[in-house]
Amino acid sequence: MFSLFRENVRIALDSIRTQLLRTILTIVIIGIGIWALVGILSAVKALENTISGEFGAMGANSFNLQRYEFNTQRNRRGETRKINPIISYRDIKQFIDAYEYPLTQVSLSFRGTGSAEVKFEGEKTDPEVQVYGVNENYLENTGTEVDRGRVFNVFDIENNNNVCLIGADFLKSLFKNTDPLGQTISIRGAKFKIIGVLESKGSTFGNNQDLKVLIPIQAARGIYTAPNINYTISVMVDNKEYLQGAQDDAILTFRNVRGLSPIEENNFGLERSEDLINRIGQITGVLETAAWLISVITILGSSIALMNIMLVSVTERTREIGVRKALGAKRSTIATQFFIETIVIGQFGSILGISLGVATGMVFAKLVDFDFSMPWAAMFAATIITFLIAVIAGSYPAFKAAKLDPIESLRYE
Repeated sequence: MFSLFRENVRIALDSIRTQLLRTILTIVIIGIGIWALVGILSAVKALENTISGEFGAMGANSFNLQRYEFNTQRNRRGETRKINPIISYRDIKQFIDAYEYPLTQVSLSFRGTGSAEVKFEGEKTDPEVQVYGVNENYLENTGTEVDRGRVFNVFDIENNNNVCLIGADFLKSLFKNTDPLGQTISIRGAKFKIIGVLESKGSTFGNNQDLKVLIPIQAARGIYTAPNINYTISVMVDNKEYLQGAQDDAILTFRNVRGLSPIEENNFGLERSEDLINRIGQITGVLETAAWLISVITILGSSIALMNIMLVSVTERTREIGVRKALGAKRSTIATQFFIETIVIGQFGSILGISLGVATGMVFAKLVDFDFSMPWAAMFAATIITFLIAVIAGSYPAFKAAKLDPIESLRYE
């Protein structure tokens, strides 16, 4: 039994070699469909891994009060329906004083600039450093870790100490051969002592997370005095069971800060990291569906091409089939030969498509600095799909070859 199967495989491979150009074209068509599937799913998975990791670091038991919801409402023309006022320093001070929900800690922050120039001993960075003013709870609430040194403490913030935390990329520029801890940097003429280096986070959508400086919020307010600075409030609950209660109390407190009446809508947004991750999952789900549709259409075309090449092969090898039947080959043996030939072509196409798809996903993840992971599910699905397509596309040609009359086949020229 095994020897007969091996012989059929050998005949199938010999046949493929004799029709090399047509076979290559068919493999390429199948490969393009699988490439589209695996490539898009790889890119989508890398996107999902990166964004989910970013928001997941915030923790499932935290939420933000911010100017807008994640999905800002827009009308049909794309114009914003409602413009919310910024969250000012006055707002956050009143919120801190009034919000007393148990087992919570509140983080305050704002981005002073995204184009700062940091100086150290005559050297300076390009003007692309982000500077954030934060309080002592910012690191824990946002899932930010310190790789070296220490974090801010309550005394640093309350006493407005001139200390700072720097991103990992400063080790590549200003501090290539120097230990940054204890060194003093200058931002807009203000001096800050480095007490810690943040853990590397890479880049997200072109936004370098490792080229930033964190300083006490009051020190930042002294440097950046624009009237329209927008602050962010992050609340973390020690026990997730109290999350809903903490949210309700935070909304009520902030509505009082804003002076809203009971019938007025919120003029601010509340977002949980879990909600953001779920929405990202919905978006990537749409992209995955699109990938499947594109691939199905392409693979459908490749199945037609595969069936066509096998029908041509049956016609060209009519005399060979007649000879094999005259020598005692059964219908099942002839059909199996053509089935194996079709499956081999299909799997070659699958290997080509999977290789190109994985390479595309890796290149995409490298270019945009996403977290790539091997798309095992997509690869397994691609293998199964090409096998089924090969079986379906090869059924009719194999049936036609098996039904040929040996006498008529031997007369065929």
